[in-house]
Amino acid sequence: MPADDSSPQALIAKFKLGDDDLAAWEHSGRSESEFLEWLIDRLARRPTGARARRVYGDETVHDFARRAILDALQLSAQDRLLEIGCGGGLLLRDALASGAEVTGIDHSEEMVTLARERAPDATVLEASAEALPFDQGSFTAVAMSVVFFFLPDPIAALRECARVLQPEGRLAVYTTAPELKGTPAAPEPIASLAHFHTDAELAALAKEAAFHAVAVVNNDGGQLLTALRP
Repeated sequence: MPADDSSPQALIAKFKLGDDDLAAWEHSGRSESEFLEWLIDRLARRPTGARARRVYGDETVHDFARRAILDALQLSAQDRLLEIGCGGGLLLRDALASGAEVTGIDHSEEMVTLARERAPDATVLEASAEALPFDQGSFTAVAMSVVFFFLPDPIAALRECARVLQPEGRLAVYTTAPELKGTPAAPEPIASLAHFHTDAELAALAKEAAFHAVAVVNNDGGQLLTALRP
Protein backbone atom coordinates (compact mmCIF):
# COMPACT_ATOMS: atom_id res chain seq x y z
CA MET A 1 0.00 0.00 0.00
CA PRO A 2 1.47 3.43 -0.93
CA ALA A 3 2.35 5.82 1.88
CA ASP A 4 -0.22 8.46 2.78
CA ASP A 5 0.58 11.87 1.23
CA SER A 6 0.96 13.32 4.73
CA SER A 7 3.17 10.54 6.06
CA PRO A 8 6.77 11.34 7.02
CA GLN A 9 8.06 9.21 4.14
CA ALA A 10 5.83 10.96 1.58
CA LEU A 11 6.67 14.47 2.78
CA ILE A 12 10.39 13.71 2.90
CA ALA A 13 10.10 12.57 -0.73
CA LYS A 14 7.99 15.63 -1.69
CA PHE A 15 10.65 18.04 -0.43
CA LYS A 16 13.44 15.99 -2.01
CA LEU A 17 15.11 15.26 1.29
CA GLY A 18 17.74 12.57 1.51
CA ASP A 19 18.47 9.44 3.46
CA ASP A 20 20.26 11.52 6.10
CA ASP A 21 17.04 13.44 6.73
CA LEU A 22 14.99 10.26 7.04
CA ALA A 23 17.59 8.84 9.42
CA ALA A 24 17.55 12.05 11.46
CA TRP A 25 13.77 11.83 11.78
CA GLU A 26 13.84 8.17 12.74
CA HIS A 27 16.45 8.87 15.42
CA SER A 28 14.74 12.01 16.73
CA GLY A 29 12.57 10.05 19.15
CA ARG A 30 9.59 12.26 18.35
CA SER A 31 6.06 11.03 17.68
CA GLU A 32 4.53 11.10 14.20
CA SER A 33 2.19 13.88 15.35
CA GLU A 34 5.28 16.07 15.79
CA PHE A 35 6.66 15.36 12.34
CA LEU A 36 5.39 18.51 10.64
CA GLU A 37 7.02 20.76 13.25
CA TRP A 38 10.24 18.75 12.91
CA LEU A 39 10.14 18.96 9.11
CA ILE A 40 9.62 22.72 8.99
CA ASP A 41 12.43 23.24 11.47
CA ARG A 42 14.76 21.10 9.36
CA LEU A 43 13.75 22.77 6.09
CA ALA A 44 13.40 26.41 7.06
CA ARG A 45 13.13 27.50 10.68
CA ARG A 46 16.29 25.80 12.00
CA PRO A 47 17.83 24.35 8.84
CA THR A 48 20.03 21.30 9.32
CA GLY A 49 21.41 18.49 7.21
CA ALA A 50 23.16 18.26 3.85
CA ARG A 51 20.19 19.67 1.93
CA ALA A 52 19.94 22.72 4.20
CA ARG A 53 23.62 23.46 3.81
CA ARG A 54 23.35 23.09 0.02
CA VAL A 55 20.23 25.29 -0.25
CA TYR A 56 21.32 28.07 2.11
CA GLY A 57 24.85 28.08 0.74
CA ASP A 58 23.65 28.61 -2.83
CA GLU A 59 24.34 32.04 -4.32
CA THR A 60 20.78 32.41 -5.59
CA VAL A 61 18.86 31.59 -2.41
CA HIS A 62 16.55 34.53 -1.61
CA ASP A 63 18.69 36.78 -3.82
CA PHE A 64 15.65 38.94 -4.63
CA ALA A 65 15.10 39.64 -0.94
CA ARG A 66 18.78 40.28 -0.32
CA ARG A 67 18.96 42.85 -3.11
CA ALA A 68 15.78 44.60 -1.97
CA ILE A 69 17.02 44.89 1.62
CA LEU A 70 20.48 46.17 0.69
CA ASP A 71 19.00 48.65 -1.79
CA ALA A 72 16.67 49.94 0.94
CA LEU A 73 19.33 50.24 3.65
CA GLN A 74 22.09 51.78 1.49
CA LEU A 75 24.76 50.77 3.99
CA SER A 76 28.02 52.65 4.38
CA ALA A 77 31.19 52.39 6.45
CA GLN A 78 29.42 54.33 9.21
CA ASP A 79 26.80 51.61 9.68
CA ARG A 80 26.48 48.78 12.16
CA LEU A 81 24.12 46.16 10.69
CA LEU A 82 22.34 43.33 12.49
CA GLU A 83 20.73 40.61 10.39
CA ILE A 84 18.20 38.45 12.22
CA GLY A 85 17.94 34.94 10.76
CA CYS A 86 21.13 35.22 8.74
CA GLY A 87 20.96 31.70 7.28
CA GLY A 88 24.00 30.93 5.15
CA GLY A 89 25.48 34.42 5.50
CA LEU A 90 25.07 35.75 1.96
CA LEU A 91 23.52 39.05 3.03
CA LEU A 92 26.22 39.43 5.69
CA ARG A 93 28.91 38.89 3.09
CA ASP A 94 27.40 41.40 0.69
CA ALA A 95 26.86 43.96 3.46
CA LEU A 96 30.53 43.74 4.42
CA ALA A 97 31.41 45.06 0.96
CA SER A 98 29.89 48.41 1.99
CA GLY A 99 32.44 48.76 4.76
CA ALA A 100 29.77 48.40 7.45
CA GLU A 101 30.34 46.54 10.70
CA VAL A 102 28.17 43.42 10.32
CA THR A 103 26.57 41.06 12.86
CA GLY A 104 24.22 38.15 12.26
CA ILE A 105 22.17 35.85 14.47
CA ASP A 106 20.40 32.61 13.71
CA HIS A 107 18.82 29.97 15.94
CA SER A 108 20.21 27.15 13.78
CA GLU A 109 23.65 26.08 14.97
CA GLU A 110 24.36 24.71 11.51
CA MET A 111 23.48 28.01 9.81
CA VAL A 112 25.69 29.91 12.27
CA THR A 113 28.59 27.70 11.22
CA LEU A 114 27.81 28.17 7.52
CA ALA A 115 27.45 31.96 7.88
CA ARG A 116 30.80 32.18 9.64
CA GLU A 117 32.38 30.34 6.71
CA ARG A 118 30.68 32.56 4.12
CA ALA A 119 31.24 35.87 5.94
CA PRO A 120 34.34 35.36 8.12
CA ASP A 121 34.64 39.08 8.88
CA ALA A 122 31.14 39.23 10.36
CA THR A 123 30.21 38.45 13.95
CA VAL A 124 27.71 35.57 13.93
CA LEU A 125 25.93 34.26 17.02
CA GLU A 126 23.29 31.67 17.85
CA ALA A 127 20.41 33.64 19.36
CA SER A 128 16.66 34.30 19.28
CA ALA A 129 14.90 37.20 17.54
CA GLU A 130 12.70 37.73 20.61
CA ALA A 131 15.66 38.09 23.01
CA LEU A 132 18.55 39.76 21.20
CA PRO A 133 21.84 39.59 23.14
CA PHE A 134 22.78 43.22 22.45
CA ASP A 135 22.61 46.52 24.31
CA GLN A 136 20.14 49.26 23.50
CA GLY A 137 21.15 51.33 20.48
CA SER A 138 23.86 48.93 19.32
CA PHE A 139 23.03 49.13 15.59
CA THR A 140 22.18 51.64 12.89
CA ALA A 141 20.31 49.08 10.75
CA VAL A 142 18.45 45.80 11.23
CA ALA A 143 17.50 43.38 8.44
CA MET A 144 15.35 40.26 8.19
CA SER A 145 15.19 38.25 4.96
CA VAL A 146 12.37 35.70 4.56
CA VAL A 147 12.26 34.83 8.26
CA PHE A 148 9.56 37.15 9.62
CA PHE A 149 6.67 34.81 8.80
CA PHE A 150 8.22 32.09 10.96
CA LEU A 151 8.49 34.25 14.08
CA PRO A 152 6.03 33.08 16.77
CA ASP A 153 5.77 36.57 18.31
CA PRO A 154 6.38 39.21 15.61
CA ILE A 155 5.62 42.15 17.89
CA ALA A 156 8.18 40.97 20.45
CA ALA A 157 10.75 40.60 17.67
CA LEU A 158 10.02 44.06 16.25
CA ARG A 159 10.24 45.62 19.71
CA GLU A 160 13.63 43.98 20.13
CA CYS A 161 14.65 45.45 16.77
CA ALA A 162 13.60 48.90 17.99
CA ARG A 163 15.47 48.40 21.27
CA VAL A 164 18.81 47.56 19.65
CA LEU A 165 18.55 50.30 17.02
CA GLN A 166 19.90 53.76 17.67
CA PRO A 167 17.53 56.74 17.13
CA GLU A 168 16.56 56.98 13.44
CA GLY A 169 18.05 53.53 12.88
CA ARG A 170 16.67 51.75 9.81
CA LEU A 171 14.65 48.55 9.63
CA ALA A 172 14.25 46.47 6.46
CA VAL A 173 12.20 43.28 6.52
CA TYR A 174 11.47 41.15 3.46
CA THR A 175 8.64 38.67 3.93
CA THR A 176 5.87 36.80 2.12
CA ALA A 177 2.33 38.08 1.58
CA PRO A 178 -0.85 36.00 2.10
CA GLU A 179 -1.48 35.73 -1.64
CA LEU A 180 1.57 33.46 -1.96
CA LYS A 181 0.36 30.98 0.65
CA GLY A 182 0.28 27.52 -0.90
CA THR A 183 2.42 28.50 -3.90
CA PRO A 184 6.03 27.36 -4.46
CA ALA A 185 7.12 30.50 -2.57
CA ALA A 186 5.31 29.25 0.55
CA PRO A 187 4.28 25.64 -0.07
CA GLU A 188 2.10 23.47 2.09
CA PRO A 189 2.53 22.10 4.65
CA ILE A 190 5.08 24.78 5.57
CA ALA A 191 2.54 27.54 4.93
CA SER A 192 0.14 26.09 7.51
CA LEU A 193 2.62 26.87 10.30
CA ALA A 194 3.76 30.27 9.00
CA HIS A 195 2.26 33.68 9.74
CA PHE A 196 1.14 35.88 6.84
CA HIS A 197 0.19 39.55 7.06
CA THR A 198 -1.45 41.86 4.55
CA ASP A 199 0.46 45.02 3.70
CA ALA A 200 -1.71 47.01 6.10
CA GLU A 201 -1.29 44.44 8.88
CA LEU A 202 2.47 44.39 8.40
CA ALA A 203 2.65 48.18 8.63
CA ALA A 204 0.43 48.13 11.72
CA LEU A 205 2.76 45.67 13.46
CA ALA A 206 5.73 47.98 12.89
CA LYS A 207 3.79 50.98 14.20
CA GLU A 208 2.69 49.00 17.27
CA ALA A 209 6.37 48.28 17.93
CA ALA A 210 6.93 52.07 17.97
CA PHE A 211 8.53 52.47 14.52
CA HIS A 212 7.73 55.48 12.36
CA ALA A 213 8.10 56.36 8.66
CA VAL A 214 6.65 52.90 8.04
CA ALA A 215 6.22 51.76 4.43
CA VAL A 216 5.39 48.44 2.78
CA VAL A 217 6.12 47.76 -0.89
CA ASN A 218 4.50 44.62 -2.31
CA ASN A 219 6.11 43.19 -5.46
CA ASP A 220 4.03 40.22 -6.66
CA GLY A 221 3.60 38.97 -3.09
CA GLY A 222 7.09 39.78 -1.86
CA GLN A 223 6.72 42.42 0.85
CA LEU A 224 9.46 44.86 1.82
CA LEU A 225 8.77 46.61 5.11
CA THR A 226 10.92 49.64 5.90
CA ALA A 227 10.76 51.85 8.97
CA LEU A 228 12.75 54.07 11.32
CA ARG A 229 13.20 53.94 15.06
CA PRO A 230 12.08 57.20 16.70
